[in-house]
Amino acid sequence: MKNPKLPPSPYRNETKGVNILSEPSILAAIVAAFVLSVLLSPLFIPMLHRMKFGQSIREEGPSSHQKKSGTPTMGGIVVILAIVLSVLFVVFFFTELAFNYQIGLLMLVTIAFGLVGFLDDFIKVVLKRNLGLNSKQKLLAQLVVAAVFYFVLRQYEFSTVVQIPATDFSMDIGILYLLLVAVMLVGASNAVNLTDGLDGLLAGTSAIAFGAFAVLAWYAGFPEVAVFSAAVVGAVLGFLVFNAHPAKVFMGDTGSLALGGAIAAVAIILKMEILLIVIGGVFVIETISVIIQVIVFKWKGRRVFKMSPLHHHYELSGWSEWKVVVVFWLCGIVFAVIGVYIEVWPI
Repeated sequence: MKNPKLPPSPYRNETKGVNILSEPSILAAIVAAFVLSVLLSPLFIPMLHRMKFGQSIREEGPSSHQKKSGTPTMGGIVVILAIVLSVLFVVFFFTELAFNYQIGLLMLVTIAFGLVGFLDDFIKVVLKRNLGLNSKQKLLAQLVVAAVFYFVLRQYEFSTVVQIPATDFSMDIGILYLLLVAVMLVGASNAVNLTDGLDGLLAGTSAIAFGAFAVLAWYAGFPEVAVFSAAVVGAVLGFLVFNAHPAKVFMGDTGSLALGGAIAAVAIILKMEILLIVIGGVFVIETISVIIQVIVFKWKGRRVFKMSPLHHHYELSGWSEWKVVVVFWLCGIVFAVIGVYIEVWPI
């Protein structure tokens, strides 16, 4: 069954049914981003040490995390650089690809949200304000990026139709699509940010989620979006070499906000808005755990979880940090497989 909600793509018929892992541009994006991330990290980590960009650990957090105080943060700079440079390399090296508005927007959102995160990290580690940007400042910056993203999309007559996955139900929501874009970009960036709390947790779960979107983008006929998603996979896996327990560097808000904005932008461009909830299931659950904790504590004066986000609850329940991370990775794989199955199986 053809998917009418997707914008026209001259590659759709050529890429459908082709094994994505056999495509040179996809492999090149993953390998280039991985290599760049692995090569850049050892250069940035000592630099971050010298600049005293060390992470401050909240006193109310798990006691086992206090030993992580001083570990360099802002490692997301490496991830963003690896993504951007590898995408540019692949797009310009492979003649069948093009630097189109989709690639431009994905890079814009990634870099812009990364800058918001960088300011947040800078305030935390340099100005010694552990909470960074206040909520209003961060929200305003995110909304500005979301508005720019939406209005650029509309210049290309981008559809405002939203479709329920695996069904024939769709609805044109018109100007309300701006609200949806804002909710998705702001919500995803903050949800991914909440997930970045354990060594390797976000790097692994984001690699899985972007891997799923790379597959979907390729089969839907959006090779440039697939290349971008594949580059993210390579970049975060390369970063994981240094971020796995015990972490030598943290991604910081620089990386987590960039990845959250990027994955929402990918879902929007592919017209798979609702599917983001499934593929990003781990991020959604982490966010819901925080919402439940806050609501119940204000209402009843007690905690549902020992600590939120959810990964800290399992830590305080006696699980090792590595066990929590692996279990969450496995959950991420399950959500990714379900998401790909829902979208691909009816085709």
